[in-house]
Amino acid sequence: MPHATDNRPTSLLAMGPGIADRLLTDHHRARLAALTRTDPYLVAHDLTDPSPEVAAALAEAEVLFTCWGATPLTAEVLAAAPRLRAVVHAAGSVKHHITDVCWERGIAVTSTAGANALPVAEFTLATILLANKRVLHSADRYRALRTQHDWLAELDTSGNYRRTVGIIGASRIGRRVIELLRPFDLDVLLYDPYVDAPEAARLGVRLAALDELCANSSVVSVHAPQLPETHHLVGAAQFAVMADGTTLINTARGSLVDEAALLPELTSGRLHAVLDVTDPEVPPADSPLYGLPNVLLTPHVAGSLGNELHRMADHALDELERYVQGQPFADPVRAGVLPHSA
Repeated sequence: MPHATDNRPTSLLAMGPGIADRLLTDHHRARLAALTRTDPYLVAHDLTDPSPEVAAALAEAEVLFTCWGATPLTAEVLAAAPRLRAVVHAAGSVKHHITDVCWERGIAVTSTAGANALPVAEFTLATILLANKRVLHSADRYRALRTQHDWLAELDTSGNYRRTVGIIGASRIGRRVIELLRPFDLDVLLYDPYVDAPEAARLGVRLAALDELCANSSVVSVHAPQLPETHHLVGAAQFAVMADGTTLINTARGSLVDEAALLPELTSGRLHAVLDVTDPEVPPADSPLYGLPNVLLTPHVAGSLGNELHRMADHALDELERYVQGQPFADPVRAGVLPHSA
């Protein structure tokens, strides 16, 4: 009796060293092997100078399953992958490795940017609520005083009731933050030149000019993409109109904030900040940011990490299953939107 033909597509894992072991559990690898013809433990770290085993797998691959550190898919790489039809990216932005040649070849692309947006939005929500409660200030003062104190009087202007939160950028993450803020008694302003009034109404926010948003918000949170036109989007002019005690949150990219203009406002204590990203990404060892009590400085941890990577793996495998079943991706990446996205 002849064997049934195996019509499953071939796939290849392609990502930076060590990523696959953090991203994929044994369950994920088993699901990958069930959906496609692949060695779920073979990972291509470099497609420009592949080992013979990787080169053979690349030549047969119909789908690349990528994550952080994937090799850019240049014309030379794609020439070695004549059967490639799709890229499933188990992370956010695809700008690092998806090239114009991919679009010219008609390669379908999807990413798990939506899954990666959730932990960033959760981090942002938590820090917004803590900022309005002045938790950093209280913890620092409590540590210093170590005695009975009239906290009610000192924190009389704190709280989250009817505060205004300003969101800069209705990106995927910005929209998720807006969604998470809905159950709270907060008013939300939005600055985004690509959002019109009807869309703002659907989001439940009020559009505002950038300076108006900064002047009227107790917390300003940055969620715009890193583009030439967003370089130092928030700078001296915006800090000047912020009220004393305003908190700036940046979980986007450090280049969106003019840190040279921000530092004097922070060292004076006039403004507060939650900085998960900086420019440069690791501040110099002598940066004042490390020691300021009004700054929460974290090492780019708002996005997926730890077991949150498994959420991205689940979503990527869901997309791969759609591809195997001949269905369109639920969250495709379009070439036309990349110039205005992260």
